[in-house]
Amino acid sequence: MRSAWQGAIAVVLAGVVGACAAETLVLADASGISAESRDPLKASSTADKPQFNPFADATAAAAGGREVITNPTIADIMKPANDLPELAAGQPGAPVTIIKYASLTCPYCAKFQRDIFPVLKREYIDTGKMRLIIRDFPIGFQSGAASIALRCAPPQKQLALYEKFLSQQTAWASQEVRRDAIFKIALQVGMTRADFDACYQNQGMISALNAMKERGRTLGIVGTPNFFVQDRLVKGTLEMSQIRELVDPIVAGRVAGVPATVAR
Repeated sequence: MRSAWQGAIAVVLAGVVGACAAETLVLADASGISAESRDPLKASSTADKPQFNPFADATAAAAGGREVITNPTIADIMKPANDLPELAAGQPGAPVTIIKYASLTCPYCAKFQRDIFPVLKREYIDTGKMRLIIRDFPIGFQSGAASIALRCAPPQKQLALYEKFLSQQTAWASQEVRRDAIFKIALQVGMTRADFDACYQNQGMISALNAMKERGRTLGIVGTPNFFVQDRLVKGTLEMSQIRELVDPIVAGRVAGVPATVAR
């Protein structure tokens, strides 16, 4: 099984800007290269802890050649990186779209889900003012493995599983890949062990998630959580006061994405 991952392993870059860019789940020395990445084929003696990272960052040389879009437009931001359905809450025609780039092992992402999302949902999403899209930006081995499980769940259960991964983060997050711990969370939305294990052989899924993360980098995402509020990039956490400041003027001037001056 290890050989299936060898082509996906690369050097993990650390020290990028962002609330969870320096996650303790990826340990790096002054060189910026994680200890795990120096020996990417290293595996523990148990099948449950293979040291793979399907979502490792590219090498420094490759990163240097990456095109980053300066001041991306809403069309740039909304352009899908792959054919995976968007993980979203809210109406597609809402006046405002917020896109959250998240790593499932990021404690700040968990804090946002716990403290901010319930208010955001009640005041903006449920009232039709906003749509929230969540895009995967895994940081670390265990986060990448959890993202695969998340996207393998039935679409109608993915938001529930996303919330469970974040609310129970301390029960499964670790520096090593522990699939059994991830499965215990996935089991809570009815995923079978057979389906769960099959997820990690789905190279199309892995490639699509890699494309999603790479597209995020192209848009200027550097860590988690990072947010786009329409076309404005916020590198760090968002509080409700910031959301209201950014969103309310847009909602006041637009109805379902149409300028209020021409809305009927």
